Amino acid sequence: MATTNQAQVGGPTSPLLAPYKLGNFNLSHRVVLAPLTRQRSYRNVPQPHAILYYSQRTSNGGLLISEATGISDTAQGYPDTPGVWTKEQVEAWKPIVDAVHAKGGIFFCQIGHVGRVSNTRSQPNGQAPISSTDKPLSPQLPSSGIDIIEYTPPRRLRTDEIPQIVNDFRLASRNAMEAGFDGVEIHGAHGYLIDQFLKDEVNDRTDQYGGSMENRCRFALEVVEAVVNEIGGDKVGIRLSPFANYSESGDSGPEALGLYLANSLNKYGILYCHMVEPRMQTAAEKSDFPQSLVPMRKAFNGTFIAAGGYDKEDGNDAVAEGRADLIAYGRIFLANPDLPKRFELNAPLNKYNRETFYISDPVVGYIDYPFLEATT
Repeated sequence: MATTNQAQVGGPTSPLLAPYKLGNFNLSHRVVLAPLTRQRSYRNVPQPHAILYYSQRTSNGGLLISEATGISDTAQGYPDTPGVWTKEQVEAWKPIVDAVHAKGGIFFCQIGHVGRVSNTRSQPNGQAPISSTDKPLSPQLPSSGIDIIEYTPPRRLRTDEIPQIVNDFRLASRNAMEAGFDGVEIHGAHGYLIDQFLKDEVNDRTDQYGGSMENRCRFALEVVEAVVNEIGGDKVGIRLSPFANYSESGDSGPEALGLYLANSLNKYGILYCHMVEPRMQTAAEKSDFPQSLVPMRKAFNGTFIAAGGYDKEDGNDAVAEGRADLIAYGRIFLANPDLPKRFELNAPLNKYNRETFYISDPVVGYIDYPFLEATT
């Protein structure tokens, strides 16, 4: 339960710093490390420098969600992103997870597949990326603003191929648990494969995975069911972004889509639903948007995590007003490894450097953001 003095924005009695019972896990606060692509897992294998990166951002009783981790060799779309489909990858994750646990953290592995947000260079044998559709994705200027990213036209998955992709998610969840993670978060957001099935702007299928909202949600819910059956619903979360239009993946009825998913997820008994705020329609900046996540929050029976452009003050407000149980922080957690402590002390925040988000350097922009001086 939150402490009584919820009006105070900073300090230990603020809503964000109240303890929370997340299923079988006892959280000491509600500040969550959001999943953040860092592109420093060379050859798709997690590296020793990730031990320090994640342990820096671990607090006793804090929840961390890993960067997006590929479920198979077709899941990759960016250089040097980690996977969890090989024995080598599983073994490489183990010391990273151990370091988080050694500091009392709870660590979930975000498992996902990029779908058409890829190109032949990232695919086995130079094949086309797979998707719900064969509609190509326009070239994009990344948030780093450096190089235009070109995408290869995707290949539409045949109906009989979809169960294999579902099984890849199941096996990845098993592998994540073998690596020592406390659970998995299914990546169903931000224009990647699951989102490509969910959104009517992308999904132009005529089989049982296309057309109606029920059909478009079928793949996502089959993945949830398979993962729950493999590792247990108490260890499963999902990230969704019904309002977002990342990678040309918008929907004509985002609130109805979000509500349908929130209600449908209840029957699988998953631990949490992690949704991205409507204001984050694109990856870079917040925008004014009249809709909210509140209807989805009310519909979903489990823990609700909100993400998307939060600072300390509106994170406190969201928890105090019951709009979310936990708040996921991305860019400011990246730049402030001791973010919960800074919130507690009302300390100033380091500014993040967007230009070093996705460089391959094992130190710069990764493990070199400063901590607060020891003042207590």
